[in-house]
Amino acid sequence: MVQKLDDAARAGLLARFPEWTHEPVRDAITRRFQFDDFAQAFGFMTSVAILAEKMDHHPEWSNVYNRVDILLTTHDADGLSERDAKLAGAIEALL
Repeated sequence: MVQKLDDAARAGLLARFPEWTHEPVRDAITRRFQFDDFAQAFGFMTSVAILAEKMDHHPEWSNVYNRVDILLTTHDADGLSERDAKLAGAIEALL
């Protein structure tokens, strides 16, 4: 089973990814991405989808025109885990 991050590890994750916001109710991280148009936003989502599938860890997300909102949490751990940190890092590397 995947382990939920303890307070120190969660603080470290948030320090590594300052653009991401902690959502304490769900123990998740969120980030809004904005692009020039829908095609760029959708292309970004496609790239993230390929990464997520390879990592077997899938984001919760939404898209409105040029905006993509992503929420990462690990349902099996009932909160943030190292899987979320790895996916956030992979998403950041796409930018």
